[in-house]
Amino acid sequence: MNLASYIDHTILKPDCTAKEIKKICDEAAQYGFYAVCVPPFYVKYAASVLEGKPVKIATVIGFPMGYTTTPSKVEEIKRAIDEGADEVDAVVNICAVKDGNWNFVANDVDSMCTAVHMKGKSIKIILETALLTEKEITKLCEIVLHSGVDFVKTSTGFNGQGATLEAVKLLKSLVGDKAKIKASGGIRTRLEAERFIEAGASRIGSSSGIAIVS
Repeated sequence: MNLASYIDHTILKPDCTAKEIKKICDEAAQYGFYAVCVPPFYVKYAASVLEGKPVKIATVIGFPMGYTTTPSKVEEIKRAIDEGADEVDAVVNICAVKDGNWNFVANDVDSMCTAVHMKGKSIKIILETALLTEKEITKLCEIVLHSGVDFVKTSTGFNGQGATLEAVKLLKSLVGDKAKIKASGGIRTRLEAERFIEAGASRIGSSSGIAIVS
């Protein structure tokens, strides 16, 4: 298994520097990772570092809480793509989910998916599964599939527990082959990554990419 091709080599800590962004971009090119995932502030810089290289650039939207307004998320998406992002990982509005405001959730997700797909790029919707019930996850998967999402993603890694095998298996049972799954948050070893892929993940988000492939 070529694990490197599954990995989004990630740095999203609030105090990361341009030097650290360059380091993970260089590592991604060296090890053949699928993408780097960087803060929106560094998308343009990462694009310049990776110009001419096959590594994709991903960034985060409405991160990590998800409760920013829909128009602000859409503007974040447009700016990120204009500056070089190939993929966006956008956090669902968990507050709206907990309130059972499904019409708002559907509009929020659909607006983000439309903004991304109009630019010919890919979107992952972060569900933050550790904060949700199985019933809420089930309803969310119905909504995101209706919007044509490319991936459902387990977690931000910043709010509660990260990815679990149980969550990935549940997501796989709900989305089948209609969307891909990204497992993210706390995956640090090769064995863990392999188990998540076997459970149904098509992508692994991790800041420990080199440890995983080594």
